[in-house]
Amino acid sequence: MPGGVQIPDSTLSLFDWVLREQERFHSLVRRYQSPDEYPFFPDALETPILPALNYPRLLHPNTVNVNDKLKQSYIQHILPAACAQFGREERAEGQENYGSAATCDVLCLQALSRRIHFGKFVAEVKFREKRERLTELIQKEDRKGIEEVITNVAVEKKVLERLRLKAKTYGTDPMEANSESPSKINVDAVVAMYRVGHQLSGGRLMLIICLGSCHTSNQGG
Repeated sequence: MPGGVQIPDSTLSLFDWVLREQERFHSLVRRYQSPDEYPFFPDALETPILPALNYPRLLHPNTVNVNDKLKQSYIQHILPAACAQFGREERAEGQENYGSAATCDVLCLQALSRRIHFGKFVAEVKFREKRERLTELIQKEDRKGIEEVITNVAVEKKVLERLRLKAKTYGTDPMEANSESPSKINVDAVVAMYRVGHQLSGGRLMLIICLGSCHTSNQGG
């Protein structure tokens, strides 16, 4: 929340300030020249001190970027649902782990962004594998048909099972694993958020539609 913590010469929230400053610093070592990295504060990026790398062009040109929607969803939906509620009032920043929480939130948000935008590469591969079929579905705007073509139900089920196990394991004190102690995170909420995660960004469906639209409107590209 902007103003929740007073930051000299800034009107940003602590979370946004930490995120922006980290992106500024990491841009100096060319993090955001990588094709699978998307900054939340592109205006903060600086010229890298390292020479540019020549990445191969794997994606069809596109402007898909869901960071704004992702950050909003993270703050308004993901955190409130996943974090344990202890039933106590908010206390002053000096009595809480504000810095540690902001650092962890930045790591989580950036990992989500990278994972979601990496879907562009998945979408590109799937489009090339089934170009004719997907082109037809894209031109018809048949979202259900596209989802059926690109989704492997068996794999999705295994991913959710593995996610539930990880969330339960990491959210439980190992010394109290066999007790009735509540988990530090809401495991069901984590699994549910992954299951509907496509809605946060449009997921693979939105990505493949965008990429497919580029391909079908410019067959020579």
